[in-house]
Amino acid sequence: MQGVCILIRAIIFDFDGVIADSNNVKTQAFVKLFDGYPDDIKDTIRKFHLQNGGMSRFDKLRFIYCSIINEPLSEERFNMLCRDFRNFVIEGVINAPLFDGVEKFLERNRNKYGLYIVSGTPEEEIREIVRRKKLDKYFLGIYGSPRSKKLLLEYVLNENNYAPQEVVFLGDSINDYEGAKCAGVRFVAKLFDNLGVEQFPGAELKVKIRNIRELGRYLNKRGEF
Repeated sequence: MQGVCILIRAIIFDFDGVIADSNNVKTQAFVKLFDGYPDDIKDTIRKFHLQNGGMSRFDKLRFIYCSIINEPLSEERFNMLCRDFRNFVIEGVINAPLFDGVEKFLERNRNKYGLYIVSGTPEEEIREIVRRKKLDKYFLGIYGSPRSKKLLLEYVLNENNYAPQEVVFLGDSINDYEGAKCAGVRFVAKLFDNLGVEQFPGAELKVKIRNIRELGRYLNKRGEF
């Protein structure tokens, strides 16, 4: 079947695992938060985090307490965990390398497409990270939690009068995929080898890439997503 020609006006990026090679920083931080627990509990927490890369830390912490360690979570404890997590990760993410070719892609396409970040990281924090990595000049908007990926994607669409089919969202998790599906935007899956868990369980992925150069080739083809 011949591909349908589409006009892409905007590209939205997840951050960790898509722009910066920083997923492992956050995986280690989640395990460190629960350092006093048995190894099997920590392994379950690690796998849960890896399987839900696009979920905010707030939702992950509540789920871990409710469904993995089965303990009550007071507001005081919750706030302390959030502070500790931020302290564990922020410098690590700022110092994490960009994936090969990312900045070149952003520079080449900043005037061709509207570029945005939609992340599960708290909004103030992701803006600080992007600014300190000197990447903010490339993006028209940088958005994060507590709003969900679906709500953030819809916000970008509505604020900029984009039709869903004019927007591509590049993500690396099932939560990214589900957010894109609910918002109606086109989804490109960033795949990893040897992740240790199923990255997109049950997802019907039309476009899969392993590096940013492959995204450029898909956009240049103007093929069917």
